Amino acid sequence: MSLYYQLEGPSGAPVVVLSNSLGTTFEMWQPQMAALLEHFRVLRYDTHGHGRTTKHDKTTLPQLAEDVITIMDDAGVQQAHFCGISMGGLTGLWLARFAPERFLSVTVANSAAKIGEQSGWLERARNVRSEGLSAIAQSAASRWFTPDFVKHHKTEVDALCHALAKSDADGYAACCEALAAADLRAEIDAISLPMLFIAGSEDPVTTVADSEFMHQQVKGSHLVTLNASHLSNIEDVQGFNVVLLNFIQRDD
Repeated sequence: MSLYYQLEGPSGAPVVVLSNSLGTTFEMWQPQMAALLEHFRVLRYDTHGHGRTTKHDKTTLPQLAEDVITIMDDAGVQQAHFCGISMGGLTGLWLARFAPERFLSVTVANSAAKIGEQSGWLERARNVRSEGLSAIAQSAASRWFTPDFVKHHKTEVDALCHALAKSDADGYAACCEALAAADLRAEIDAISLPMLFIAGSEDPVTTVADSEFMHQQVKGSHLVTLNASHLSNIEDVQGFNVVLLNFIQRDD
């Protein structure tokens, strides 16, 4: 398996690892780069079966998380802040629970300790393998963004949906199967790392209630709700950047 990543930013600065959502690549974090690079090194990567990271057999949530450790080791990063959105957020939850020694903090955006239902993910995986990603891509905008954002940012939304349609169907399906089996609801109350949860008030995929549950389970965690749908880092760039930077630059 070939894991693709990029490490950018001032030498010696603390590192922030960014983890993308299902059906996107590390480029989804471009709206955060200028703000983060003023103070941090940024390690972005393509998740299993996405972008330039190849697919290798079946995958599980622990494997998705262990990929992050592999990339950090390869890049010579001993400890980092972590921020993941949706599937990347669930990856961050696993890391916060099972590999806390490698992280300074974990931010989980637009995610849940269990995303959706097993049967739905397995059905989506079967459909994608048999029919490709075009149908998923055609409906993605309504899951990712509010109608108002879609109306006023057509070029940006169309580019993301087009990229999804051209993505590797088998890699996407493998991640659907990983999400089908992923359930950390009984685990996260043992997390002791500094944690930030970011919810989208209009998110139909991972709801504010999902973030509230995680916030209640993780002692000392923080919760912020943005006026956005599922990809809040793109829909509310300024709000997301301010919240994230305030958290990872806080005084411990």
